[in-house]
Amino acid sequence: MTAIHEAFHMGQSIWLDYINKELVSSGGLQEWINLGVTGVTTNPSIFENAIAKTSDYDGEIKSLSSSGKSTAEIYEALTVQEVGAAADIMRQVYDRTNGKDGYVSLEVNPLLASDRETTISEAKRLFALLNRPNVMIKIPATPEGISALTECIASGVNVNSTLIFSHSQYVEVAKAYLEGIKRAGSGRKAASVASVFVSRVDGAVDKLLAEKGETSLCGRIAVDGIKLMYQEFKGLFAGAEAVQRPLWASTGTKNKAYSDVKYVEELIGPDTVNTVPPATLEAFVNHGKAALTLETGIAEAESDMKRLAEIGVNLNEVCAKLLADGLKSFNAAFESLMSAIERKAG
Repeated sequence: MTAIHEAFHMGQSIWLDYINKELVSSGGLQEWINLGVTGVTTNPSIFENAIAKTSDYDGEIKSLSSSGKSTAEIYEALTVQEVGAAADIMRQVYDRTNGKDGYVSLEVNPLLASDRETTISEAKRLFALLNRPNVMIKIPATPEGISALTECIASGVNVNSTLIFSHSQYVEVAKAYLEGIKRAGSGRKAASVASVFVSRVDGAVDKLLAEKGETSLCGRIAVDGIKLMYQEFKGLFAGAEAVQRPLWASTGTKNKAYSDVKYVEELIGPDTVNTVPPATLEAFVNHGKAALTLETGIAEAESDMKRLAEIGVNLNEVCAKLLADGLKSFNAAFESLMSAIERKAG
């Protein structure tokens, strides 16, 4: 019984934010499942590290290139292969949890973030190509992506809505999901999570607080925001026929002054997911404590947010910049990956 198992019994699913060839082919993912992990998420940066920065896929890239595949086709073949293989391993979890968990996420081309129609068609195509009930297609929560979410859910495509930073952005995503469920009518309801990024908020806000000489709120605002967002989630989905669980993303601790399991221990609550990088997950298994923390300190969180505004830090502006930076980062990782594939293809 690990801390991951304990969190699961409290209603929180912990997913692994990582994938590579060895994890899928050597039994590594099964080991994580044995420790309590119930899902996997990927993104362009993870695939860049797995494909561009190792030689693990070089042989396959050469072979695919020799068979006449383009750079884009090679990228899709490799990522679909790994996500599909991981989903097959995770199917046991999907079946055991009656479809609540066991999902593996694959992101649409991040360069499409401002193109609603192409995002929709790509999400549908990838979901059909993978042809597994326990796959989610990741769509960035830009205005166009949020609109695409509704259409995809209505069409039965499982969606991981990603790069959520602000409270208002989260509410828009949740409402878009509910509208998609309403349009879908009777029958199977598409599964979905709303991925809210956590540690990056503290990274940005802490810097602004330090500039103003106000350090008492450092390391507090990201968790405060999540706690208040969770209260919004409970109100939005009270009595709903299907629930889009909030997922806490970017939960590795970037500031070494903070606990290495801060963004896991402080965010545990029912009907939530936390997707965690391997090093943080190993730390949580090694010395983390599972306790229901997500609904503690709500009054303090509200007070902190009020104080933050009084100090002169505009959290909405911070979150808007984080979204823009996140999109830019994923775009850069994707372009770097495509260049590496082209180079490796010879």
